[in-house]
Amino acid sequence: MSSALIPGSFDPITLGHLDIITRVAARFDKVTVAVMTNDMQKYVQGAPVKQYAFTMSERRAMAEAACAHLPNVEVIAAGGMLIKLFDCVEADFIIKGVRNTTDFEYEQKHALYNRAHDSRAETLYMPADPAFDGISSTLARQRMKRGESLEGILPEAVIAWINAHPRA
Repeated sequence: MSSALIPGSFDPITLGHLDIITRVAARFDKVTVAVMTNDMQKYVQGAPVKQYAFTMSERRAMAEAACAHLPNVEVIAAGGMLIKLFDCVEADFIIKGVRNTTDFEYEQKHALYNRAHDSRAETLYMPADPAFDGISSTLARQRMKRGESLEGILPEAVIAWINAHPRA
């Protein structure tokens, strides 16, 4: 049985994220989507503290809504180091979607760290579909602030979740 771990902050989960998850779910028996917090400031002095628009439970709920149609996908919430989670969920691979060389270079540093600390931890990169190159959680948050449409950026289930949970 093959198992993949797809970590991310998913603040919120986008169509690009869902495309990667769907493609991975078609190739692995079990997929764990881990909604995580970026705790780098705990481990790297001077690392920026990431500010989230949504709480961990909100991000998890949106990811669950987006992935509800994928029977072999489980969504969890997790903090701490990815390498510890990798062993905890007994994953075979860490999967990272990449849109461009900047994404790849960023992810490669993490992949090398993870493998140095656990020789079993292999990271596989999945190139983003060009249709989703310009989509990011940052773009979604910017549009939300301006009251603009989220169609074409977020899955319909996530838009419905956001509309059902208006923010103050």
